[in-house]
Amino acid sequence: MIPRLPRHGAVEVVVDAPPEAVWAVLADVTRIGEWSHECSRAEWLGGATAAAPGVRFRGANEAGRIRWARVCTLRVVDAPRELAWRTHGPRLLGDSTDWTVRLEPAGAATRIRQEFTVVSLPAPVDHLIATVLPAHRDRLPALRGDLERLGEVAATVASSC
Repeated sequence: MIPRLPRHGAVEVVVDAPPEAVWAVLADVTRIGEWSHECSRAEWLGGATAAAPGVRFRGANEAGRIRWARVCTLRVVDAPRELAWRTHGPRLLGDSTDWTVRLEPAGAATRIRQEFTVVSLPAPVDHLIATVLPAHRDRLPALRGDLERLGEVAATVASSC
């Protein structure tokens, strides 16, 4: 059987930080390396310095010795509730994925829900990624860990205010 990647997935956690603190870390894409298991850094593009619809950024990813980058375009910026972006792979690969993170107050804490939906993934690229990056066949545990780390970073932000 040829390995394939899931086309959709979602995870949810409750973290011990207020939504505004989680948003402060999430919406500053230059901080992603503090909490993501795969995206080690990101930079704003086109002179942007903050999240806004249409703004682009480049994320640098790594999994073991494999490294790649994706340009992303912010689709939804609704502080402090929702941040959504689309990744754009190189033309040669033709892959693209929508990512959405929603924040909801849960008492003094925050419920964070992250989901992804593959927009475009040609079959040869699907098989290549599923073979080279087998952890991508079930990303949900790693994504859940990302959200837990996001909450930990945000709790530090909240305690310093």
